[in-house]
Amino acid sequence: MTSSTIKVGLAQISPVWLNKEATLDKVAQYVSEAGEQACDLVAFGEALTPGYPFWVELTGGAQFNNDDQKRMFAHYARQAVDVDAGDLKIVCQQAKAHSVAVYLGTIERPQDRSGMSLYCSMVYIDKKGVIQSVHRKLMPTFEERLVWSAGDGHGLTTHSLDGFTVGGLNCWENWMPLARASLYGQGENLHVAIWPGSVRNTQDITPFLAKEGRSYSMAVSGLMAVADIPREFPLYDEIMQSLGDREFLANGGSCLCGPNGDFIIEPQLENEGLFSAEIDLDRVREERQNFDPAGHYSRPDVTCLQVNRERQSTIKLINTV
Repeated sequence: MTSSTIKVGLAQISPVWLNKEATLDKVAQYVSEAGEQACDLVAFGEALTPGYPFWVELTGGAQFNNDDQKRMFAHYARQAVDVDAGDLKIVCQQAKAHSVAVYLGTIERPQDRSGMSLYCSMVYIDKKGVIQSVHRKLMPTFEERLVWSAGDGHGLTTHSLDGFTVGGLNCWENWMPLARASLYGQGENLHVAIWPGSVRNTQDITPFLAKEGRSYSMAVSGLMAVADIPREFPLYDEIMQSLGDREFLANGGSCLCGPNGDFIIEPQLENEGLFSAEIDLDRVREERQNFDPAGHYSRPDVTCLQVNRERQSTIKLINTV
């Protein structure tokens, strides 16, 4: 590899649905595999640990004060990730052991917001195994709002990665122009979009993001086959009745585009695996010759974005001692 080249991995995998420990073990195995393939970065889908809340749409999740839905939320919360408690230790250890940076989609249950409410978070772990950012999804999408809370701008940040500047967003945040602009303004040239898994989301927006940012654009999706739903799932019968003859809840669609919008890795459908490719920063330099969204083609004297990256809290403690 040349000095301007890195290798990226797209880990399109299924969770061990709603089982945090088993899913994290699986993630750690794929981080190890990414290291064996000499990847510098590996990314996983949105909400992968412990899994996307598919039951909400399929079992009448909007019923107010419904006992089944309350029990499901409690179960989901028990399996959610507490970053500060060290739940991601096994992933951090593998990242350090194999010198691989990681973007991981989690359902976070942070102590700084009561320890009960859930956030769809995107965690960045560097090659030394250190968690560098936790981005809580700014606005959950549609039925997600029944189980996930709205995040803040604290994690709208980029990271240096072997000459590249990498940033990322969760799912439909990638449709938010100002969220994208906040990363462009911080020098992003490798964009990581994580999704629960559907080619209908990734096949159009991935080349669009690459062309808009004149950056590499990675879309990394999860998988979820109907056969992966455990029979002990509390609402198993109800969800199966709603699914009919569907085989997949999430069919993948992970892909990679170069800064001209062309596919380097075509969307991958209904197959689990680690898909990797080398990318060269010189290709970004070439495409930025005619358009640089935060550089020569910007007009900060006319339009300028203000970003609040303060972690939001319900209290501000003042130490009077």
